Amino acid sequence: MPVKHTLQELLAVDEPAWPQVERWVKYSGSPIEVLPPEEQQRQQALLDTQVTVRSPMGAIVYYTGGLLIDHGWLRLLGSGHPRLPRSMAAWNQGRSTTPEGKSLGFWLIGDDVVGGFFALNGGAFGPPNGHVFYFAPDTLRWESMNGMSYSEFLVWSLGPDLAKFYETSRWSDWKDEVSALNGDKAFSFYPFLWTEEGKDIAKCDRKLCPISEIFSVNMVEFPNLVRSQDAKAFRFRVNVSR
Repeated sequence: MPVKHTLQELLAVDEPAWPQVERWVKYSGSPIEVLPPEEQQRQQALLDTQVTVRSPMGAIVYYTGGLLIDHGWLRLLGSGHPRLPRSMAAWNQGRSTTPEGKSLGFWLIGDDVVGGFFALNGGAFGPPNGHVFYFAPDTLRWESMNGMSYSEFLVWSLGPDLAKFYETSRWSDWKDEVSALNGDKAFSFYPFLWTEEGKDIAKCDRKLCPISEIFSVNMVEFPNLVRSQDAKAFRFRVNVSR
């Protein structure tokens, strides 16, 4: 069993990363909501995450309830807040771990409103560890974010490349809809985004669902479906070659 660090050990650093993260946020060109943390909640979240505040991840967990980026399109997990009622560690329980608490080889760090999930590689996606991957709802696959570390991913998410990444995943009035969302909700789409008929997201019907339900459907039920014999009889033609 790995040794668990105390709260004092996780906080006792010479140069916490939060001032640098604040600068990145300040000079970002995107609308960003930094959710304030609650004292007891952030302490427990940092203890559960076991990352020091020397790292940007630890800083976001301890100094924020999370980040809502680009009108809330992208949600980076912190210690939890009414607008984003999920701490990073709590969200990972039973999703990146088995019921017994054993790691499945990745660590969820954020998600978006179209049902995509970001995670740090802990061996599930092959070497090396520590790089960010994206579970894309239009392919049902984990895709590399070009070898980004968490810090590099954070900087990227605050910059103009975020809009380029999502340019085919947005519809005309998305800002109004997304800005009103709580961080425990996301959109489900029909036709499904991973089908030929669902490739034009503007033509898909959408409805709000709990993000926990989106996670279960997009990451477990749909991938199992397209791998099964029953997929051949499914109504839509699934594009699994991309």
